[in-house]
Amino acid sequence: MYSLNRITTVTDCDVLLAWANKEKTGLTRKKMNEEYAVATYGTTSVEIDAILQGVLIEIAANDQVLAVVSEGTTREEAIKKKKRLEYRQFVLETRRENYGSVALLEKELELERISKELIEVDTFITSLTAHRGTLQ
Repeated sequence: MYSLNRITTVTDCDVLLAWANKEKTGLTRKKMNEEYAVATYGTTSVEIDAILQGVLIEIAANDQVLAVVSEGTTREEAIKKKKRLEYRQFVLETRRENYGSVALLEKELELERISKELIEVDTFITSLTAHRGTLQ
């Protein structure tokens, strides 16, 4: 798999092992961050969807009020409330784009990619360590 036969000194092995271990440390840190993000995004996406559904129901109810209420203070308040609800809908939909189901799947893919990279780095370290043992 690796061209280890081209590495002929213990020093070269030590340099490669130091580099591989540094890579492993970085990937381990990234994996922990992605695991946290996946957990957070999973919870957040459900919360956002639930809140958004509530806001949409409020908008529909407010539209029914606007349809029957005549001009005056009550109508003005209903119009203001609708604008606030529409703004909240916009904010929630924007958050859903950033933290919703699609973002969650992207984070899960990234986590899986990093996990596979870590496995390969471990394989490299194991192979290199075994080869180093043959050079002494």
